[in-house]
This record gives sequence, C-alpha cells and structure tokens, in this order.
Amino acid sequence: MARETGILADRAISALFETERLISERELDRDQIQPASLDLRLGAKAFRVRASFMPGPSHLVSDKLDRLSLHVIDLSEGAVLETGCVYIVPLMESLALPADMSASANPKSSTGRLDIFTRVITDYAQEFDKIPAGYSGPLYLEISPRTFPIVVRRGSRLSQIRFRVGHSLLGEPELLKLHESETLVASKQPNVSGGGIALSIDLAGDKDGLIGYRGKHHTAVVDVDKKAQHDIYDFWEPLYSRGRNELILDPDEFYILVSREAVHVPPDYAAEMTPFDPLVGEFRVHYAGFFDPGFGHAPAGGRGSRAVLEVRSHEVPFILEDGQIVGRLVYEHMQEKPASLYGSGLGSNYQAQGLKLSKHFRI
Repeated sequence: MARETGILADRAISALFETERLISERELDRDQIQPASLDLRLGAKAFRVRASFMPGPSHLVSDKLDRLSLHVIDLSEGAVLETGCVYIVPLMESLALPADMSASANPKSSTGRLDIFTRVITDYAQEFDKIPAGYSGPLYLEISPRTFPIVVRRGSRLSQIRFRVGHSLLGEPELLKLHESETLVASKQPNVSGGGIALSIDLAGDKDGLIGYRGKHHTAVVDVDKKAQHDIYDFWEPLYSRGRNELILDPDEFYILVSREAVHVPPDYAAEMTPFDPLVGEFRVHYAGFFDPGFGHAPAGGRGSRAVLEVRSHEVPFILEDGQIVGRLVYEHMQEKPASLYGSGLGSNYQAQGLKLSKHFRI
C-alpha cells in the first residue's frame, strides 16, 4: 500500500507524464526513469553566459539570458563545453506540478565524477536545484566543467530530478531503528546526528595501497555519452597511501576517493549524501548525492557497495585522515517500493562498487 507522503517511485513518475504533470519534447529514453528519479535531457542549444545567476522571484530565466548571454551553441551534432566557463541549457523536460508536490535535482553520479558542476534552475527561482510545490514552467541546467572539457549533445543526461509529496525525511530515532534492522552503513557504532548517518573516508587503500585519483589538467575532451572511451592515466593520477593513511587536499584540485563503510539503501527508502559541516573541515564531498532504492542491497547484487566521493578543498590546503567523517546520508521514505531496484537489470554502473571512476574510463 502506498504512503500518502514520500518520494515518488518509477511507476508514479511514469504517471506524471500520462497526466501531463511532466512534459517532454520527445519520447522518453528507455532507461530514463530510474527507481526514484528521472534523468533530465539537454535541449538543442546552450547559452554561454558571463556568470552564474539566480533569476529571483520577479524574473524568468529567459530574461536573464537576454542580458547575460555571450553566444549560443548548437548542440544538435555535439559541442565542446570548456572548463572554467558557465553555460545555461534549456532542458527537454518541463513541469506542471500539483500543489502538493515539490522536487529537487542533483547531478548524476557520472557527472559528479567528471567534476562537472551542474545545477537546475527554474523561472522565479531563489534556490538552485529546488523546485517548489506547484511549479509550472521550463527547466534549465547550469553547466560548468571544472577539470575536463566535455562533449555534450541534445539528449545528453547530466542531471536527475526527484519528486516528493509532503514530509518524507526520517528523523534520528527512526533512522537508528532502520539501521538496527537493515544495516544502513557497515559500522559497529554508527554516528547518527544532524539528521543523518555519518560516512568516513578510506585512506588506508586497497591491497596495493591505492586510495584514490587526482584529476589532471590540460587533458583531451571527455564525451559524456560514451562508455569506456578513455584511458584512465590520460586523465587521472593514481594516489597511494604509502603507509601514512592521510591525504593533503590542495585547493583547485579534484579528487575521487571512497568511503570506509559500505552503504545500503533498502527498497522502501531513498537516500542522499549531504556535505559534512563546513565548520569542521574546509572541503566539499559528493556533488552527486542521490542514492536510489536498492543501492547496496544484497538481493539486487549490491552487497559491499561503498560511496564514491568527489572531493574538493576550498581556500586552503586541508589534511584528511583515514576514518575522518566527511559526509552524512539522509534517508527518506518512498511512497511505494519501485518496480525496479537500483542494479536490477537497469544497467546501473555503480552497484557493488568500491573505488571507481566514472563509466567513461577504461584501465
């Protein structure tokens, strides 16, 4: 039986299209609807803009584009988006949400692992990646490649959106109870506070001492739609512990690291990574924060799945130590169990993962 509140599952997302609460320029891709989210697709053109912006309560995004756009790029045959530049792309999907339904967006996992900074914007928005209940109108994606130049095209999928009705977040007592029955993170003494359950960093490494990767500068372009096209070592520098179990984060560098704990998202729940309190450390983790129902779930082939972390230091160098808390997982109720779980025949790229780069690279 479906709950009255919670995150919409795949069947309910499909129903939004049937009732024209969700509208798209063309037929959906076969795998576009995920267990608890919808992938959003780029439209036919990108606007190179002078700077990122917020529309504010009195303006359409198009109003700001008229003033801030430098030039328009045709994406129909593919185009390169350069590092350090900001682009706004109208998306194929638009919304006509009912009054009791809101939404939130996040970069897809592969987007985050390429250090592509993306945020969804709506007309009259006062927050990025937040779509208020009852919103009706177009969606836009702000894109800013940070480490690698990228090739995108009409239909490329860099971001995803979740829909929710009412309050669905688990409080700390409920989260502890769920952990006791389902083992949300593989920790003997889970740290539950601030509304979430803590994840820590693994800097001991694998049997070879590999702890992560640091992105190289001045590389070739990455085509976001092609798998296993690029040699890892042309884009990434492997990092090893060398027995120190610590890592100094340099400002303006991008790192792929991994959590110590395996993560589990039971079928009736969805999770999201939130950055750890900035007062405790000058770094940011996990730009791509959605964890779908079934992630790390043993029957879906996910036993032992760990969280891959996209890490940047801020203004100053910062030392991370093995076991240091770097983020928290918050859990929300699903309205109903999805028809398909993450990893169950969906072509999910990161089920049962350890330290792993995005799907675009081959060893």
